[in-house]
Amino acid sequence: MGDHMVREFDVVVVGAGPIGGYLSRRFNEHGNSVLLIEEHDQLGRPFQCAGLVNPASMKTIGLEDTILTTIWGANIHSPTGTRVTIGDPSVPRTFSVCRKLFDEAVVIQSIASGTELLLSSKPYSATVNQEFVQVKIDGPNGDETVHCKLLCGADGAHSWVRRNFRMGNPRETMIGFQIEVTGYKGDSGMLDMYTGKNISPGFFSWAIPTGDTTRVGTWTKTELMNGLSSEQYLDRLLQDQQINSRFELCSEVARFCGPVPSGIIRKPLIERVALFGDSAGVCKPTTGGGIGPGFQQVDLLVPRLSKCMENNELSRGTMNSISSSLKEMARNQRKKRALRDAFLTEMSDIELERIFDVWARPEVTDLINEFGDIENPIPLGIKMLREVPEFRRLAGRAAKAVLWG
Repeated sequence: MGDHMVREFDVVVVGAGPIGGYLSRRFNEHGNSVLLIEEHDQLGRPFQCAGLVNPASMKTIGLEDTILTTIWGANIHSPTGTRVTIGDPSVPRTFSVCRKLFDEAVVIQSIASGTELLLSSKPYSATVNQEFVQVKIDGPNGDETVHCKLLCGADGAHSWVRRNFRMGNPRETMIGFQIEVTGYKGDSGMLDMYTGKNISPGFFSWAIPTGDTTRVGTWTKTELMNGLSSEQYLDRLLQDQQINSRFELCSEVARFCGPVPSGIIRKPLIERVALFGDSAGVCKPTTGGGIGPGFQQVDLLVPRLSKCMENNELSRGTMNSISSSLKEMARNQRKKRALRDAFLTEMSDIELERIFDVWARPEVTDLINEFGDIENPIPLGIKMLREVPEFRRLAGRAAKAVLWG
């Protein structure tokens, strides 16, 4: 198709995951023509996350039929197996979804609003000109060249768009490894979280109910892994009967591995180019979740970008101005990271055991149930740092970063 007529769109979005699909739809709703390209031959595969969607995002997207399990609570396990149970069955905290159905449905919504989708396609060249971006695409029918006013990367942790334009790297990158199993006998409506340097140094592992199966995974940072692989840490989790005997009868049916970028990159928007979701480092440092903050970023930026496209004014200065809208989101990320470090990453296992002893006290558990929010743990963290003396002593300088950062 290289000799054929060049097609023109207002926006080209690279990556047809949930963020790319939702981004395309929102641009359509603001009157823009959109081409969405996806390198794989199907939607929703592979996926590299635990598949949790918070209630606010689910309300935004309206895909309740993709929910496998409504999760209202959690069992949090210390390194030696002490368990703290939190949650209220009447208050849904998050939803475990079928990611293939969810991703497909998000993109179908986008197509219904006017998006054109190209599967088995990926860009291999993109050049910014004064009036447009020229994008060369390798697809099932050969090469194609398209022009667009705005090129958007929603193409994940290894974003081609980000690398091609040298837009920087996320502040930190974690590595996650997850398997799907049968035979895990969890509590109805509850997920399990496991801590300890033996299974997930500096972070935590999880078991998330997904209907007839359970997603079991672990994540950490490379510099904390002491030469071990993610798979070895997961094996340690499954074999540690002291933590939880529920792993004893598990049988693996699938596995997934991938990076979890967090911390908004230095240049998420440049002239005629914008990054969204994982590609921009818009993930929660406390849980690694990216769908909720990704949707928020889309809703924050699309109206302003669309307004500027009316006059095709997407210069460096304009994009820098729009990028400033992300400052509060970046600040919020920093505070969440400080909170995570204070209560988890910088703690030894002995210190974690002390924290669990405090969490297990009824008045502290009540505090968690009243103020706890998976999407926004900052109010709870500040409350505990201010009202529970043991936490102030344990948190040290990281607590100041949360209170005054």
